[in-house]
Amino acid sequence: MSLLFASLWYSRRMSRIAGLKGMRHIALKVRDIGRSRKFYQEILGMDVVWEPDAQNVYLSSGCDNIAIHEVPESFLKSAEERQLDHLGFVVESIKRVEELEAQFRSQGVKIIHPFKIHRDGSASFYCADPDGVVIQMLYEPTLSPQNIS
Repeated sequence: MSLLFASLWYSRRMSRIAGLKGMRHIALKVRDIGRSRKFYQEILGMDVVWEPDAQNVYLSSGCDNIAIHEVPESFLKSAEERQLDHLGFVVESIKRVEELEAQFRSQGVKIIHPFKIHRDGSASFYCADPDGVVIQMLYEPTLSPQNIS
């Protein structure tokens, strides 16, 4: 790839999909939530933004979001399970999340969990890529209004 092409590719400011602001959320399955929380807070400098219960914590460095979900050891050893729970693409508005779900359905994309407004004011739906990787299309009240350039 030429240097000019690479600089053009990585300088694009917005997605080609209206309202889609990029992949700024990831969710992981972990064995020990306390150990993982400490790592992301102390080593990577992230702050807790929501902790709905003892098995789940959400952290951010300001322009991104990571969800950490504690699961039993036996769950992680299963051949079907992976540590990656899902990828999250941030969307500009709740309305746009709903529109994207309808658009994806019309294009034959598999919807895993339909549109839902969550307790923290976020809204999302989950779909799968052709290989079954789960993707969350997410309006998040802190991240979605941001403009990153």
